[in-house]
Amino acid sequence: MKRVVVTGVAGFSPIGNDWQTISESLRTLKTGIVRMDEWDIYDGLNTRLAAPVLDFTMPSHYKRKDLRSMGRVAQFGVYSTERALADAGLLNSEELGQGQVGIAFGSSAGDTKAFIDFGNMLINHSSDGLNANSYVKMMAHTAPVNIGVYFGLRGRVITTSSACTSGSQGIGYAYESIKYGMQQVMVAGGSEGLCATEAAVFDTLFATSVVNDTPELSPRPFDKDRDGLVIGEGGGTLILEELEHALNRGASIYAEVVGFGTNSDGQHVTQPNAETMEVAMQLALSDAQVSATDIGYVSAHGTATDRGDIAESHATAAVFGGNTPISSLKSYTGHTLGACGALEAWTAIEMMNDEWFCPTANLVNVDPECAELDYIMEERRSISTEYVMSNNFAFGGINTSLVFKRWN
Repeated sequence: MKRVVVTGVAGFSPIGNDWQTISESLRTLKTGIVRMDEWDIYDGLNTRLAAPVLDFTMPSHYKRKDLRSMGRVAQFGVYSTERALADAGLLNSEELGQGQVGIAFGSSAGDTKAFIDFGNMLINHSSDGLNANSYVKMMAHTAPVNIGVYFGLRGRVITTSSACTSGSQGIGYAYESIKYGMQQVMVAGGSEGLCATEAAVFDTLFATSVVNDTPELSPRPFDKDRDGLVIGEGGGTLILEELEHALNRGASIYAEVVGFGTNSDGQHVTQPNAETMEVAMQLALSDAQVSATDIGYVSAHGTATDRGDIAESHATAAVFGGNTPISSLKSYTGHTLGACGALEAWTAIEMMNDEWFCPTANLVNVDPECAELDYIMEERRSISTEYVMSNNFAFGGINTSLVFKRWN
């Protein structure tokens, strides 16, 4: 078995597009949640809250020809990958086109603007607006395909379009591709573009936050006064690499990926299941060959929905008891769907290396129906640990758990 390390990281989030900015937001409990006045036009949509990535533009070296197949979802993926490859020292490497660099990357869906053009065809019987790239922008694997084409990657492409676990499955399957000797380097992660349709999905389930005039107070994962989730957007890329390959070229190493567990509930499309969540965490611990007591911090999925928070907290307690510190990044970024697994893994790694972990924003009174855990609240906490776990859970009962080891 090969050992797998993280040698490059980059991303775009509602609270910053680099670790220095994100770190400052987490230290000061500054969230990226805003009121979306432009959503007032949608009759029947209850929520007006979201977490956009502000001031995102593609650099000038991306020419019109490069961008014509990229919607916002793909742009987040491609540009975060460029920055992560540069961070890893691989951006201009000849290795990229030699078949040993692959991709495991996903999103909940493609670019919704392209969906509109196809909808116009079906509703108004007109193909105005459609072109050769409309489907490429819309398809579920728009991000990994555009990444592969732009950087000339010739390794395997694994499309992880699995809603809220798209990014974490991308990291997990990339890890396994290297661990079992199939690739030397993998581009891993996920992305998502903000759209009112995604908010509407959860709105119909009565799962969105509707405190529309106080965006700074929502979401509130694990809090008894929470009223639902907030949708966000972004993209994150981790460059995973076989250890000896990384050492031979003198690469800097952020962390080692040591464990991955994934399974499914096999019961319900939208209702979470604590039992299989627990199993996914145990699978990751077993793969990492560590015990629950070795984990110094758990990055929670923490969406701020009643059933989700309760199920996740009890699954976490079944594995760790009540002594392992836990918090949710979604309290700052909202639920970035396909991007959350990558952004949360990146953040957990950075905090582990900096020896402090953020509190869950807006968590004041823990819901008594949630399990008794060591929730980090109100202020960041100094913690020195060798291992962190990052968990995500998605529609369809898809569960993921990742374990990262500090690189000394």
